[in-house]
Amino acid sequence: MAGAKPWSLVLIVLFMMSLSSLVNGAGDNNNNDEGLGASFIFGYSLVDAGNNNYLQTLSKANVPPNGIDFKASAGQPTSRYATGRTIGDIVREELGVPNYAVPYLAPNSTGKAIVKGVNYASGGGIMNSTGSIFVNRLGLDIQIDYFNNTRKLLDDLLGASEAKDYISKRSILSITIGSNDFLNNYLLPLVSTGHRIFGNPDAYIDGMINHLRNQLTRLYQLNARKFIAANVGPVGCIPYQKMINQFKENQCVDLANKLAMQCNRQLKSLLSELNGKLQGAIFVHADVYDLVMELIAKYAQYGFTTAGRACCGIGNVGQFSGIIPCGPTSSLCDDQDKHVFWDAYHPSEAANLIIARQLVYGSTQYISPVNLKQLRNL
Repeated sequence: MAGAKPWSLVLIVLFMMSLSSLVNGAGDNNNNDEGLGASFIFGYSLVDAGNNNYLQTLSKANVPPNGIDFKASAGQPTSRYATGRTIGDIVREELGVPNYAVPYLAPNSTGKAIVKGVNYASGGGIMNSTGSIFVNRLGLDIQIDYFNNTRKLLDDLLGASEAKDYISKRSILSITIGSNDFLNNYLLPLVSTGHRIFGNPDAYIDGMINHLRNQLTRLYQLNARKFIAANVGPVGCIPYQKMINQFKENQCVDLANKLAMQCNRQLKSLLSELNGKLQGAIFVHADVYDLVMELIAKYAQYGFTTAGRACCGIGNVGQFSGIIPCGPTSSLCDDQDKHVFWDAYHPSEAANLIIARQLVYGSTQYISPVNLKQLRNL
């Protein structure tokens, strides 16, 4: 359940550079056709590659059957909340880089490994209080603190001038975050009571967007210039929300989706504001909400048999396998690639693949003003 919440206000910050020659210390070559060289990934459990495994937290995915489709680990758990690869993993592959960004808290996140990419994602959110039910998690403020540490190490590795150029011209920051701020905060039964009493939805979402504005500006001040920000997905359609609200398999929770859409409108305005205000920056907007709604509404056309029931869960303890996180005692479907959702919160690798390819190659219907392949080459 790792700060586990799917389709998020997903700000996706993919720190990409295109020169494997530079990654290997080979000099300055501007041929961006060589593919993505590094990814700096910020966010929550949707893109976490293992940071929660190094925290004393109630939210971990380091047990089977998580990772059952992850070829690089021969189907063993990788601390990813998915059957296999996350969206961030697939994006790297599609842009030409087979290696995955190392989790910041992992012991091997040192030396040249950080030049190839770092993943800061965990189970927190935009707001520092989000995810407190898990005891420990990395919110976006802390993730940016860690990026600042990485930034200093890059100065040491590449030299201050070249590191600045590397960050500003050859990299993309990917941030996928926001849905936890609703699911593990504002919409959380009992725990969220204070938020609802003292802050109406307008005030809460305003607070999220204002805090995010400061966070993105801080990344800009650390020389980041290329960003991709994905909005919050239809959180009211995940199995967890269907279960706790006692909805049918083909229904979505209206309140949760309305909050997501309200937040998404303000996010889009924020990105436009920053594009005009922060000189030299480009903020790409990924409309994950509409993309995922399309996938859910037309799941059969995409080759799925269900978009309402999770593949992995505790049998009949809760409709749609929507309460207990996926683990060794969970019941498992026979065709996880036919399920949009792997567990109560997270998509399957098959769904991640569709989403990631839309981000890399898609039209302005879902990602604008450019897609990730175009952003990489700017």
